[in-house]
Amino acid sequence: MTSGVTGGSAGDVLVLGGGHNGLVAAILAATAGRSVTLLERADRPGGATVGERVFPPHPVRLSRYAYLVALMPDELIRRLGISVPLASRAVSSYTPVLRDGVATGLLVERHRGPATEQSFRELTGSGEDFAAWRQLYAELETFARVVAPTLTGPLRRRHEVKDAVIAAAGSQIWTDLVEEPIGAMIERRFADDTVRGVVATDALIGTHTSLFAADLLANRCFLYHLIGRGTGEWLVPIGGMGAVSDALIRRARELGVEIVCDTEVLDIAEGGSAVTVTGTRDGAEFTMSAPHLLAAIAPAVLDRCLGRETEDPVGAQIKVNMLLDRLPRLKSGVDPRVAFAGTMHLNEELSELEAAYAISRAGTLPAVVPSEVYCHSLTDPTIMNGHPGATLTLFGLHTPIDLFRADPAAARAAAAQAALIALQKHLAEPLLDCLARDADGEPCVDIASPLDLEGSLNMPGGNIFHDDLSWPWLADGFPADGPAAAYGVEVPGSRRILLAGAGSRRGGGVSGLGGAAAVDALLEMTGGTT
Repeated sequence: MTSGVTGGSAGDVLVLGGGHNGLVAAILAATAGRSVTLLERADRPGGATVGERVFPPHPVRLSRYAYLVALMPDELIRRLGISVPLASRAVSSYTPVLRDGVATGLLVERHRGPATEQSFRELTGSGEDFAAWRQLYAELETFARVVAPTLTGPLRRRHEVKDAVIAAAGSQIWTDLVEEPIGAMIERRFADDTVRGVVATDALIGTHTSLFAADLLANRCFLYHLIGRGTGEWLVPIGGMGAVSDALIRRARELGVEIVCDTEVLDIAEGGSAVTVTGTRDGAEFTMSAPHLLAAIAPAVLDRCLGRETEDPVGAQIKVNMLLDRLPRLKSGVDPRVAFAGTMHLNEELSELEAAYAISRAGTLPAVVPSEVYCHSLTDPTIMNGHPGATLTLFGLHTPIDLFRADPAAARAAAAQAALIALQKHLAEPLLDCLARDADGEPCVDIASPLDLEGSLNMPGGNIFHDDLSWPWLADGFPADGPAAAYGVEVPGSRRILLAGAGSRRGGGVSGLGGAAAVDALLEMTGGTT
């Protein structure tokens, strides 16, 4: 439907942004009886979670940008009325290592058993780091069970969460995660640089910072990566990430949500009784109004539409999608179906992570980019649609957007090459020999830099979290007058506009939490009416 696009009322609620958070907001608002119009800049809804045939003519269906689900609670999935089967990966991680010319590696099973302990002993020469690993992750599991339920509903105060964590897991884990730089905790608990790095990477995914920075940005990133769904486990959606957005789109349309694509909003004005947006669609200007607006877009984009000065966040990752005819053999001799079944860590020793950060912060691309590799088709072969072979997704760290601005194509190619070097040095055969070829005979490799995310998804700075991640609670002295602040979705100076995306206080990652919090705040604000 496109009725009303050239002007008039958008119904009770206008949602800006058709990514997964916007769709969640639209579904929940419609479920509560509101008439909802959703405006999306792209030619289709789904945002970063859209699934597509990235390598035609091959039938394999991938998400170009998103990869796993960790933070979307089962409770929210049920509330949305959708079905998204999620599968566990057989392996937590494998880290190939070259030491003194010998190829070896560190295997971490999903359920840590004898093989994991033996791998730790062979790599480190003792059982001390394995014992420290078991201790830390036992504390983290307890921390996650306490904090995960606080990701929905009104925000708790810091002291409430702290008291609950300390009561369940002791004071040390709270200090380690919330009060001191995460790097200090890692160095104190572990001796081996590789083990330290495997722990540390969860603090850096999509975040350009030092593990020892006083602002604790790395700590916040680590927290979001370890508390999801109460277990911290990252799950594979059957059918690919596109299955998540497809389910949300179907449900929204079932509920009568009007989804309008190819729509660029340029200006937002809030009046006494309505919010009015102005923009373009199909080359024509349009104006639309609604009593309430849920902004499932980046805060910097919203600020610009409101005529406010803003500063873009920094995205610092490169994503390389690959289609392979077969998985490559590794120098360590480990079965590729084991090595690639979980997260493969590459050049991610703690010292290498810190060095790469320092180099990239100084404005230079690291010669070898610390990276992680995933093979989702080992867990979910349905995304192959009968095609033989496998997919590989490489996620490179510490590649900030400013490195790509002067010459985007050359910088993208250089960053991908620096990331693939990290993989190739552990392979017993050329990766190029394993890659599938497209219709033109070219290797099936798709590269996305922060600049690509900024342009295609309207994510300022290419930041996958829309902004720096926040603690998922309210500071004890922070004013929280009204539902918007209580749910972490407030827009300063606004009464009718709420944040509904990843930039809300608990919105980071593919979680839907931002969209859900915005609707919960809206319903509380309006007392069941608009």
